[in-house]
Amino acid sequence: MVIQMPDKVKEIIQTLVDHGYEAYAVGGCVRDSILGRTPGDWDITTSAKPEQVKQLFRRTIDTGIEHGTVTIMLDKDGFEVTTYRIDGEYEDNRHPKNVEFTSNLVEDLKRRDFTINAMAYNDKEGIVDKFRGLEDIESKIIRCVGNPDERFDEDALRILRAIRFAAQLDFAIESETEVAIEKKAKFLSNISAERIRVELEKLLMSKHPEKLIHAYRLGITEIVLPEFDKMMDTPQNMPSHIYGVGEHSIAAVQAVQSLFVNIPYVEDVKEQILFSLDHKLQAILCLTMLLHDCGKPSKRETDENGMDHFYGHAQESAVLAKKILRRLKYDNYTIDTATALIKYHDYPLTTDKTELRRAVNKIGVDLMELLFLVKEADSLAHAKDACESRLQSLYEVKEVYQEICIANDCLDLKDLAVTGKDLIEAGFEQGKLLGIILNQLLQHVLENPQDNKKELLLDIAKSLTN
Repeated sequence: MVIQMPDKVKEIIQTLVDHGYEAYAVGGCVRDSILGRTPGDWDITTSAKPEQVKQLFRRTIDTGIEHGTVTIMLDKDGFEVTTYRIDGEYEDNRHPKNVEFTSNLVEDLKRRDFTINAMAYNDKEGIVDKFRGLEDIESKIIRCVGNPDERFDEDALRILRAIRFAAQLDFAIESETEVAIEKKAKFLSNISAERIRVELEKLLMSKHPEKLIHAYRLGITEIVLPEFDKMMDTPQNMPSHIYGVGEHSIAAVQAVQSLFVNIPYVEDVKEQILFSLDHKLQAILCLTMLLHDCGKPSKRETDENGMDHFYGHAQESAVLAKKILRRLKYDNYTIDTATALIKYHDYPLTTDKTELRRAVNKIGVDLMELLFLVKEADSLAHAKDACESRLQSLYEVKEVYQEICIANDCLDLKDLAVTGKDLIEAGFEQGKLLGIILNQLLQHVLENPQDNKKELLLDIAKSLTN
């Protein structure tokens, strides 16, 4: 099999080979190429020591030179080149006590996590596959290289990576590997929140986020996301739901993923408002749907007819989600956006234009398009009748919202035709009263959008103080 490597990767490998060293593309880039996927990056492994690599290339960065990794810069592109190595004993399920360089490629490959990631390639020798990686790709299996207990003892994050790869590739986890996962899951408590976050996010954004339920069954989420276990253990005995809280939340993640290709937009006379969902925004929406009902377990009440109710769950979910996202070391923008969407995911919206303008003002103009996505995904994860009813109402509200946007109605203070400076120039004293007057004017305009004219608002302001 011939793998089409980028020219710069070929150049690096050929340069190393021309100087008497072995060199191969290795790991995920080989796996993805075999699967017909576009590799995110290209890693290179070589028999050359780090100082020997640095001598051969003009621009290098000591990315992790103590572990044998040097980044070679070709133009603006960086490529990690790592010397064949053997890891020493692991003491903390994270780091080896020492690293020993080797001249043997197979020794380097055998320390890797899964067989599908333990293959190397160059144009001369083709694919080097000593651990049945090709066979496991053909069988759609995630299998540890060698003894799974040893691999997970070396780095406990591999436990979560196994689930993540299964979700991204739609592979099954081999039985011995799965047994070891259940046995070793507790050691994920030794892994940093940042590393856990990366794997969880990739899992949620994969084509099969429902693999998180498998992680729950294997005892993984008990360590990395215990709130999800409570969600999985909370039923929803009500006509509008067919799933418990956990399954409903995963179905909502799947739904929001399916909506990415049809992002809501508003056509304006002057411009078209389009949301370009980059990686960050997709992550925020997936996190929102996962956690939008995380407060339900503590809010569950069952009436005399056996029906469940979750009064106040949206606010409770927002509070709990903020704690979870902070624990996972997310940035403030992600935390603030996701928790705001969670807080308002169940907020009632009406087709009455005045009430809808007030709702938009309360929620925030910047959130509305995302909130429509969240509400639609949430609806799709309900029982059939409830889903159809909720979607019909939502689409009607979206139509009215588009009309409001096309009319360019004022929805917040920055769109008000007068400012605090205008009021001061008109003779109003600076102070708290200015803010009160501006808010009163905004409330008037939300009800009477046609009155958003400077002179008219100044007259109304003067009448408010008489």
